[in-house]
Amino acid sequence: MSLKIAIAQINTTVGDFTGNAARILDFAERARQQGADLLLTPELALCGYPPEDLLLREDFCVACERELDALVARVQGIAVLVGHPERRGERCYNAATLLSDGERVATYYKQRLPSYEVFDEERYFDSGQYPCVLTLKGVRCGVNICADVWEAGAADLAREAGAEILLVLNASPYHIGKRERRTEVLRQRIASTRLPVVYANLAGGQDELVFDGGSFVLDSHGTLCCQLPQFEEALAVVEFVDGQPLAGDIVPAQCIEAEVYQALVLGVRDYLGKNAFPGAIIGLSGGIDSALTLCIAVDALGADRVRAVMMPSPYTADISVSESREMVRLLGIRYDEIAIEPAMQTFAGMLEEQFAGLPADTTEENLQARIRGMILMALSNKTGSLVLTTGNKSEMAVGYCTLYGDMAGGFAVIKDIAKTWVYRLSRWRNTRSTVIPELIISRPPSAELKAGQTDQDSLPPYDVLDAIVEAYMEKDVSPREIIARGYAEADVRRVVQLLKISEYKRRQAPVGIRVTQRGFGKDWRYPITNRYRDPF
Repeated sequence: MSLKIAIAQINTTVGDFTGNAARILDFAERARQQGADLLLTPELALCGYPPEDLLLREDFCVACERELDALVARVQGIAVLVGHPERRGERCYNAATLLSDGERVATYYKQRLPSYEVFDEERYFDSGQYPCVLTLKGVRCGVNICADVWEAGAADLAREAGAEILLVLNASPYHIGKRERRTEVLRQRIASTRLPVVYANLAGGQDELVFDGGSFVLDSHGTLCCQLPQFEEALAVVEFVDGQPLAGDIVPAQCIEAEVYQALVLGVRDYLGKNAFPGAIIGLSGGIDSALTLCIAVDALGADRVRAVMMPSPYTADISVSESREMVRLLGIRYDEIAIEPAMQTFAGMLEEQFAGLPADTTEENLQARIRGMILMALSNKTGSLVLTTGNKSEMAVGYCTLYGDMAGGFAVIKDIAKTWVYRLSRWRNTRSTVIPELIISRPPSAELKAGQTDQDSLPPYDVLDAIVEAYMEKDVSPREIIARGYAEADVRRVVQLLKISEYKRRQAPVGIRVTQRGFGKDWRYPITNRYRDPF
């Protein structure tokens, strides 16, 4: 007995019901032409994921229901299992409905509603209680949705109801290590159910989240039979014979640097594309953070949609200017230089009376950053292009950034990339083609806001800083445990204290792409006003 199941690894847009439906229909027709009997779509494919508080609006749910009705009539020659929200009176469910021959054949409601990390589904949905098993060409297929398979229960109910294959609709956002973790979890479900699994995952960027696709098929022994690419749309048809999948194409895993870099590129491309920004503007400094951000932007959007602006001050090293000029030559983008010394002098004159008798300090440094921020935002206002900020996770963690200065902008590309990772990604990008001059990578990092300044004047070495931030912020390790791992108590105290007092800055930072298991965004919810002090 043969059943051909197609995986629609598609890139949806939240709220674009018509566009999402058209994408589903396009993939359905392509799958039909390849002889598929069923097309499996990602979680909430019809409305996009995550719709967040749009689900609280009745008109949103009504519009989605209307589009589903239209989709039912247009699906021809193939069955489609489509993800969508469904209202039933006062209740709302994360649902998957089988469409076939102009009818809604059956609907499954998601049973496990995650409310951890970036998820908040208990805020919007009610839990389903029952399994759903579909019979297609004599084969009984159970349905689960994403979190249903991350713990025991829902898959077991499907097996007990007679399922021979498990179909899983997913909107599983990317973070480092997530690809391997998914297959590990699904093998745990297979160990208890002995059901082969078809796992269809969303691909695309949605605000700070990136969905990496990487859909796959495992047989009843947990053997990988099919693996789709990451970070792009894809269609694959897998044939099941007597309940087991035949071998299909397996796209090999990439190195971790390539994976993270592609996540950032996709995040930028979809954020600007789905929000209809014509291009991007980046303040280039001659440092590695702005260099990496610029590379990502060009790879995401193309050189013709990216503009770099160098804004030297009297403290800017000649090498910063010369290496920036070389980099934009290699990338082939528009480049402008706007000196900020005239504005510095104007502000100094305006504030001379107020600052009389007071020593120079970070105030004058921050003014430089804010002058640059004003210039970039003025260019953004005039052209409509979006300013991409260049601050990394290490800086965000300890507040080594200026509100309304280098934090000014619309999208924070490397907000979740630690400084040590900035170097890793920059070196990896140069293996594809050399676009970041070696001197930008090798020179000591500096904000260049005063003479002879380096980052390590104010911060521990980045390998130490990043390790402490990762342990404390990403993994909730206590300061005592971090010190026990061999880090100096003075460094741990300093980093933890800076992290806490910088929360008010992070709340005002632009949204940025999440690539770690915990970023400064949806999954970091610490109070600004906070007198708790960790025991040391």
